[in-house]
Amino acid sequence: MQLILFIGAQASGKSTFYKQHFADSHIRLNLDMLQTRHREQILFNACLQAKQKLVIDNTNPTVEDRARYIVPAQAARFQIVAYYFDSDLNAALARNAQRTGKANIPEVGVRATFKKLQSPQYEEGFAEIYRVQINPNGGFNCQLIPKENHEI
Repeated sequence: MQLILFIGAQASGKSTFYKQHFADSHIRLNLDMLQTRHREQILFNACLQAKQKLVIDNTNPTVEDRARYIVPAQAARFQIVAYYFDSDLNAALARNAQRTGKANIPEVGVRATFKKLQSPQYEEGFAEIYRVQINPNGGFNCQLIPKENHEI
């Protein structure tokens, strides 16, 4: 039983990373698809009750945003893992500019997420924290951050 929380601004690679690494093993919940917190909560609770592996593919920028998932997942005895998408603002804005339709987020929204983004800490309840960066070839570099002396 595993809950994976993605943490990162828009256009930092979260959904692509999910498709490449977790689409075959974990259910994906995100507000872009579900559109309301109520729908998300219903599906989240169903996954916890069914002991289903899942990924929360939202920005989750603050400790408070993440706690809404961590607290109930801990009560359900899930392992909780963070993937922190460490992205440069200008690179994220450039990737966002290439998006079309609803996928293109207003620049002010991307900037606001970067401004309030708090790096994850083990004290929040994570069993593991990974730093994910988009490499120059368009792939991903993923590194486990050690519990002792971790700096993100």
